Amino acid sequence: MSATSPVPQVHVVDLEIGGMTCASCVARVEQRLGRLDGVAAEVNLATERARVVAPAATSVEELVAAVRAAGYDAAPVSDRSDDDSARPRDLERVRLVVAVVLAAIVLVLSMVPAVQFAGWQYWALALATPVVWWSGWPIHRAAARALRHGSLTMDTLVSLGSAVAWMWSAWQLALAFTTGGHLHAHLDAEVAAVVVAVVLVGRRIESRSRRSAGAAVTALAALSVRDVAVRIAGVEHRIPIERLRVGDRFVVRPGERVAADGTVVAGEAALDVSTLTGEPVPVEVGVGDAATAGSIAHGGVLEIEAEQVGADTRLAAIGRLVEQAQLGKGSAARLADRISAVFVPVVIGIALASFAGWMLAGASLEAAIGVAVSVLVIACPCALGLATPVAILAGTGRGARRGILITGPSALESAASVRTVLLDKTGTLTTGRLSLVAVQAAPDASEADVLALAASLEHGSEHPVARAITAAATEVQPVARAITAAAAEVQPVAVEAFRALPGSGVAGVVEGDDVLVGSPALLAERGIALPAPLAEAADAADGTLVAVAR
Repeated sequence: MSATSPVPQVHVVDLEIGGMTCASCVARVEQRLGRLDGVAAEVNLATERARVVAPAATSVEELVAAVRAAGYDAAPVSDRSDDDSARPRDLERVRLVVAVVLAAIVLVLSMVPAVQFAGWQYWALALATPVVWWSGWPIHRAAARALRHGSLTMDTLVSLGSAVAWMWSAWQLALAFTTGGHLHAHLDAEVAAVVVAVVLVGRRIESRSRRSAGAAVTALAALSVRDVAVRIAGVEHRIPIERLRVGDRFVVRPGERVAADGTVVAGEAALDVSTLTGEPVPVEVGVGDAATAGSIAHGGVLEIEAEQVGADTRLAAIGRLVEQAQLGKGSAARLADRISAVFVPVVIGIALASFAGWMLAGASLEAAIGVAVSVLVIACPCALGLATPVAILAGTGRGARRGILITGPSALESAASVRTVLLDKTGTLTTGRLSLVAVQAAPDASEADVLALAASLEHGSEHPVARAITAAATEVQPVARAITAAAAEVQPVAVEAFRALPGSGVAGVVEGDDVLVGSPALLAERGIALPAPLAEAADAADGTLVAVAR
């Protein structure tokens, strides 16, 4: 007999991390979470989220406490709301504006002799003070918090550099004021102010890049519906989508999106699934066929029995796939994290060595401090930890908006070496929009008349095929030269008694005659045979065929 050890139960938790500003912060959070038994974490600076795999016995509260012990804020992703971050963003915007305006004044005052006046150095320091200590307060606070927990981050470099430059300028002015000595023509006040302003501008740009790149998940969420018409005992009730349950029957009318994955129990319609699959041709569905959340119904009313709702739908799974891809890290990002973990201490060591070297070489204290501050400021590699995550975020987001789902950073990195792509079927790569490519009339009719009849009837339909015919007739953007001449002669006609025929086409009355526009099968059902030349052309055609009969 042999015994098998039980498989440890784990759960995956997504946390939103607050207060991270650089790759060193990422390493700090990952290390602190990794100290918990059986916990593995992957933190993404661009999305400000952490994906944590932990034993089932480890609670979310323990994970949050570990992150906070590292000096950062944390909460489960579902607990955050848009209102929670709106107010901090407003304050950040004010800090940024104050920093940029005052830093620009200090820079001009310090660098342009023509605008300098007696005692301008005091004004420069006074204007630099709110920039360094109020606008730059989040930087200093983050640096102090990291130092309190025994770590050095990119904030440490910026905070230390700007603070040393400001304090050195203040010391020079205080010394000149108390002793009556000569004021130096140049201070470091503008260095302190400009460094803070530039860092805040960079972080503002980074923040906007993250939000715009992360719009892919928002765009996918927009495919879901907010409420749904549920049919109970033959009576429709409009309820929020959150109250829809498995087994409920809901109604989808033309132009509406399907609220959940399920099976059609009544009605016929064409489902536009292009946003999910990229296929431009709608899928005709009827009783017993499957319907997918996010698809749009055309040409008929459907009653669907819900089988997968909420987070269990295929649409929700696609959204999670995009989120997981954006949370992941590629090899380049992991390399940047490893470098940044030792980068800050090395830079501080080089700055101290530069200061000592200049002092030993006989340089003035002002020159030595200036060199040390320059090393601290110039060496700040914020882009090192942010460039790769933002690139992944933007790539997965743009792909999702174009119907391309990327499973993770490794897929993007592997794509760089792809030289050949094999497609398993025709029509896999499309624009998602149908277009009319040819018009062929019977011997006793003209192409213009056929196109006019078809466009007049299809004008009342929301079906993608109908839109393609209408666009060609009105020369919105004639795609094929074969239909351009016919479109130029089209004269719209009045249609009466218009009606949609779900899954088949449309019908109406034109100048007293019954007109059908739809699939060849529709005409066959009505006992209408195609003329021999058209039947031969239909057999040889490649694409969606639409027949017109009068």
